[in-house]
Amino acid sequence: MPVADAEAAVLIVGGGPVGLTARALLERWGVRSLLVEKHGELSPFPRSRLVNVRSMEIYRQLGLAAKITANAFAPKYGRIRFRDTLRDRDFATAAMVGVNAPVPESPVIGAVTSQDRLEPTLLAAADAQVRFGVELIDLAEEAGSVVALLVDHRRGEETRVRARYVIAADGANSTVRQLLGIDTTGPGALGGFTTVVFDADLDRWCAHQPAGVYFTAHGLFAPLYPEGGWAWFVPTPEDAARADWPALVSRALGPSAEVQADVWRVQHWLMNAFVAERFRHGRILLTGDAAHAVPIVGGLGMNAGIADVHNLCWKLAGVLHGWAEPSLLETYETERQPVAHQTLRQAVANTQLLLHVQNRRREQRQTGAAAPVHVELPWSDRYFAQLGLVLGATYRSDAVITDDSTPPEPSDLGTDYVPTAEPGHRMPHLWLTRNRSTLDAFGEWFTVLTRDPAHWAQHSTGPWPLHIETLPTEHTDLCGLRPQGALLIRPDGHIGARWRDRPPSDATLHHALTAITRSTPP
Repeated sequence: MPVADAEAAVLIVGGGPVGLTARALLERWGVRSLLVEKHGELSPFPRSRLVNVRSMEIYRQLGLAAKITANAFAPKYGRIRFRDTLRDRDFATAAMVGVNAPVPESPVIGAVTSQDRLEPTLLAAADAQVRFGVELIDLAEEAGSVVALLVDHRRGEETRVRARYVIAADGANSTVRQLLGIDTTGPGALGGFTTVVFDADLDRWCAHQPAGVYFTAHGLFAPLYPEGGWAWFVPTPEDAARADWPALVSRALGPSAEVQADVWRVQHWLMNAFVAERFRHGRILLTGDAAHAVPIVGGLGMNAGIADVHNLCWKLAGVLHGWAEPSLLETYETERQPVAHQTLRQAVANTQLLLHVQNRRREQRQTGAAAPVHVELPWSDRYFAQLGLVLGATYRSDAVITDDSTPPEPSDLGTDYVPTAEPGHRMPHLWLTRNRSTLDAFGEWFTVLTRDPAHWAQHSTGPWPLHIETLPTEHTDLCGLRPQGALLIRPDGHIGARWRDRPPSDATLHHALTAITRSTPP
């Protein structure tokens, strides 16, 4: 490729929540990025509907949690309801744990909100350049950089951008992944679906029993915004181009519903289920749906992508600022790919449970007798109880220094979360002061948590950004520490190392940071 027309430290391909979050994180680290999005504007469709508790922790660090919550539904909408039609009574219901009410394991609560309500907040969170209507059509790695060929659809011009690294956040049909020839594993496309965005007065059936999702025999209904609007998710019918969508929505609402649906938008899409065989190709890194696409049931996909870039961006910053070696980026795939497989299994399990309930209800109605008022749920209160997955994700890589603790067996369903301060885990939420969590102590630096900050501060020299935080005495037992012990927390909030007592030598902390970042000791 010819000489580039522009340069950036990081080129982000894709302007959805994952790409926009990466842009905000990199700006916090002082890394210059350029984001390109092939569409001419932010998506007008609701798409993802749930910002889970872990994502809200990340947005709390970015100073965005309060604004996201202000634009979202009240916590009482953190519930799913099962009905024969939307106008019928519930025959089953379940809470979205960590969304419907606060949980003691986090200082924040998740939110039911639409992606098109979230994205403008993320776009405004950083000043780095964004180019809409610009599509990546080719890229090539050169010595120390990647050169991307872009086409500006508005101007009809081609330009080239040279970047040190590329973050692919361009969705399940990722152009970047296809150009790199990276295969995927998993079921693949699960079928075509349609989202119909409409407005209608449905308060008579829903206002007294709010929910983020209503599952019916005629599709999934979801309120879009606190001020109004609905979405109907349904398998794409034959001859969709000629479908009378207002009539279809009205019929799906139930016999004699007598509701006029004002259809705003219609979008057809494929539900995918796969994990990429590789998350990295040299200086190019796959994130979000480009790396793993999961069924929508459970609201896991977007949130997994947000966790991807939270894991990745501090590592990119370390490499670009010189206090980490490029080999640190190898740990991105090592840490996040197993989580992607767990997430896919959880989403498939959610889908199977949903189908189980619907099939059981259908069997009841086919008997000819009056259907029972309630259907016993096959998961008790554990549907959407996914804290074990979203808060309990464990990293095993060269960026984690293990100690003598025995790692717990992972749970395939990810329902149970037990706070632990073992290396590789997310540091548990503990109150440092009345309104300040341990999670608030982490950010654009490594953090040492200890009862003895003066001792550890003597050994904190080096190129790494590092803060020393005092750990209240009442938390030391939970963290497995003695009076002079310490935890070393990575910028993404995961525990990089633990010393239960006085460090073996004055160079212990220095050696640990050297090992985690793969840097060369002075």
